[in-house]
Amino acid sequence: MEESKEATSEARSPSDFLKKVLGRPVSVKLNGGTDYKGVLACLDGYMNIAMEQTEEYVDGQLKAKYGDCFIRGNNVLYISAQKKK
Repeated sequence: MEESKEATSEARSPSDFLKKVLGRPVSVKLNGGTDYKGVLACLDGYMNIAMEQTEEYVDGQLKAKYGDCFIRGNNVLYISAQKKK
């Protein structure tokens, strides 16, 4: 029983994750397969995302670099945290 209590207290919500990665390097995968890697500047309740120092990857190949990038939330498949460079 004690183990299950520990596991429950360790559980985090998606909202907790997003608060934790705000201002940190992330990778954003879009429904079309394109990846964007950069610093998560802000996001809203619709998952609209603003990123800084962004790199665009198509099929694993770097295609472009942007100072700022805005992504509409309905295109986002997932957001994952990246290690700091």
